[in-house]
Amino acid sequence: MLDIDLSDSPLSVDHCYGKVQDPSCGGICLFVGTIRNHSKGEPVVRLEFDSYAPMALKEMRRIAGQAKEQFGLTSVVLHHRVGKLAIGDIAVIIAVSSAHRAAAFDGCEWIIDELKKDVPIWKKEFRPDGSYWVNARP
Repeated sequence: MLDIDLSDSPLSVDHCYGKVQDPSCGGICLFVGTIRNHSKGEPVVRLEFDSYAPMALKEMRRIAGQAKEQFGLTSVVLHHRVGKLAIGDIAVIIAVSSAHRAAAFDGCEWIIDELKKDVPIWKKEFRPDGSYWVNARP
């Protein structure tokens, strides 16, 4: 099972966890990325995420499918927020399940690394002295 979503609504850990529960799985791994109040030693007051949604969803689906196959995962949920997010808000949730914990840990870590490399989702940091796009790329 693959469940991919790019949303301007708040994300739910409980919803994502429920999607990957399976009686054949002994390992469920969750990664929850939240908005922190600092970056590189500077205060951050909020973030804004933008994306090219058709390509972002396509790449998210590809990454989730590849992880499922490569790590032998039973289920993969990959949800990401777009829009304005406050400190403490959830920006991304990755939930995976597998028969054993090692595959779940490895698959979850691989997904977040690939997401940050390949998916056209851009992050703008807002600081007390102004704002800028982080790692902007075409």
